[in-house]
Amino acid sequence: MEQWITFIIVGHVLVALAIIGLVLLQHGKGADMGSGFGGGASSSLFGATGSANFLSRATAVLATVFFLTSLGLAYLASERPRATGTVMDAGKTEAPAAPASVIPQPQALPPASGEGGGKPAGNPK
Repeated sequence: MEQWITFIIVGHVLVALAIIGLVLLQHGKGADMGSGFGGGASSSLFGATGSANFLSRATAVLATVFFLTSLGLAYLASERPRATGTVMDAGKTEAPAAPASVIPQPQALPPASGEGGGKPAGNPK
C-alpha cells in the first residue's frame, strides 16, 4: 500500500510540474490584443479564437490527471489505519531505561591543581 501511495505522489508532482511548464509555454489572450487594433489577422478585440492547439489540449489532459491523482491520494489517506494514542505516547515505546544497577554512580573528583590553595574546603583558615 505504501508503494502505491509513493508512486501516486511522484506521479502527482510530475504532472504538476508538467502543467506549470505547459502553462508557461502558452501565450495568453492579452498577447494578441495589439492585433485587434490594426493587425488585420483577427476579427475580434482579443485575436482569432481558433480551435484548441496541442498545448491547450495537453494542459487539459494533464489537469484531468492531476485532479484524479488528487482524489486518489485523498481516498488513500482516508483509508489509512489510524494509530491510537497521541504523539507523546509514541515516544514512550522506544527503548526501556536501563536497570538502576547498570547505571554508574557519580564519583567525587579531586580538586584540580591550583584550585582551593591546598586547604580543605570546610576550613576557613
